[in-house]
Amino acid sequence: MDVQRGFFSALNPPPPRFRHSTGAVPPAINRFNSCPQVLVVTEEILINVTPRETRVALVENGMLQEMHIERASRRGYVGNVYKGKVSRVMPGMQAAFVEIGLDRAAFLHASDIIRPHSTLLGENGESAPSPTPPINELLRDGQEIVVQVVKDPIGTKGARLTTHLSIPSRYLVLLPYSTVLGVSVRIEDETERMRLKEILAESIGGNPLGYIVRTNAEGQTREALAEDIDYLGKLWRSLLDGMATARVGTRVYEDLPLALRALRDLMRPSIEKVRVDSRETYDKAVEFTSQFMPDLADRIEHYPGERPVFDLYGIEDEIQRALRKDVPLKSGGYLIVDQTEAMTTIDVNTGSFLGTRNLEETVYRTNLEAAQSAARHLRLRNLGGIIIIDFIDMTDEEHKRQVIRQLEKSLARDHAKTTVYDMSPLGLVEMTRKRTTESLERQLCEPCPACSGRGTIKTAETVTYEIFREITRAVRQFDAEKLLVLATPEVVARILDEDSTAVAELEEFIGKTIRFQPEEHYSQEQFDVVLL
Repeated sequence: MDVQRGFFSALNPPPPRFRHSTGAVPPAINRFNSCPQVLVVTEEILINVTPRETRVALVENGMLQEMHIERASRRGYVGNVYKGKVSRVMPGMQAAFVEIGLDRAAFLHASDIIRPHSTLLGENGESAPSPTPPINELLRDGQEIVVQVVKDPIGTKGARLTTHLSIPSRYLVLLPYSTVLGVSVRIEDETERMRLKEILAESIGGNPLGYIVRTNAEGQTREALAEDIDYLGKLWRSLLDGMATARVGTRVYEDLPLALRALRDLMRPSIEKVRVDSRETYDKAVEFTSQFMPDLADRIEHYPGERPVFDLYGIEDEIQRALRKDVPLKSGGYLIVDQTEAMTTIDVNTGSFLGTRNLEETVYRTNLEAAQSAARHLRLRNLGGIIIIDFIDMTDEEHKRQVIRQLEKSLARDHAKTTVYDMSPLGLVEMTRKRTTESLERQLCEPCPACSGRGTIKTAETVTYEIFREITRAVRQFDAEKLLVLATPEVVARILDEDSTAVAELEEFIGKTIRFQPEEHYSQEQFDVVLL
């Protein structure tokens, strides 16, 4: 069947809360000066296209803030709708595995399954969620079900699914199985919220579908919202037809390719220009924006220069730095970013920053700068899940509050949902960041074959003693006149230099001659003992 391509990603978060038509963020109060200072943010989008890979960079004030990568061999699945089949119901986990045509079965929790009556009245008459019934009352093995991907497969985990479908447009999100009419919490002006909600209620009339107004709709006209409602209605009717006829494992709705998806989700009045280095993609981008964002279409430029567009802005160097663990700070301090399976940790160090007044002020200044840098690297590296930031210990409670405020302020422009908790007595800040795709490092890198992903390798001394034990083990099992040891040059040099006496004693003990041969292509942990 034909694949339905939607214009809008179902689950990409809305643009930052601090968005104004002038491209400025709200005034920030300098605690050392009572006068408010307005920070003007200039933004550009760079799109680099090659036959097998598309990369999109969001640059703010000349600094890379976000990096999105899509490869032809491994496109993301978030927002796609599939006709699936329940392969296994697991009552002990209140979940089920669903086959949707991917390499691994996807995961569907009971709380993500639509129920006809999912709310009850509380003690005061307010609406309250009803308890989730057992999974085996909601699903059965072999049942066909329509699901939407909310999280890509990450590591060894399969995709995360929901049956609460959401189909977004430029300004709205359609909730076909709900009657909710809501407005994004990032639109903070109460008058504007009421205006948008009234327009929405009048425009949909008796339409039984639910809608949420996205942050992009702030300041938009009644006509613009009506166009989105009409588009979403047509798309939903098309999807209903597709769901009725689709086979199990078939994708019935697919999101846009990355280049157009970036325009849809990142394009806003504060974007000064979009530079595209592919003529074909440029033509598609102009056609897309002319139809859906005509006021911003003139900001798209084709970049024909001989020098790669990413090199022009230093993006390649920024990407390489984002793959390193250490993050230098301008003051001389530094961060250590360590991503593990369970969580991401960020350690703050003063480094060479000595300060000018006293220790508390030095630590405070370092932590303020670290809060800004940590927020940027969470966004740039696309780190999600549980995050622990180990700030340097501070004794002043006001300093602690200021560091938390600086972190929250720096995270305000992040598209992903973040939650920051208070600083613990140990100086640790716990936070979460919504994760839907793999981090930048895991998209671009793989575990080191020399250390199997540990991040460390055995020392030459450790390998030397392993070789001695292997020699002893080999001569006890097999008969040979002499032995040949193949190892990396560093290990062989150490054995012949620092452990030559030990080799002589070992030869006397086993009664055989041992010869060592360096092998340039061996890793430090690799060696072979050959019986001759």
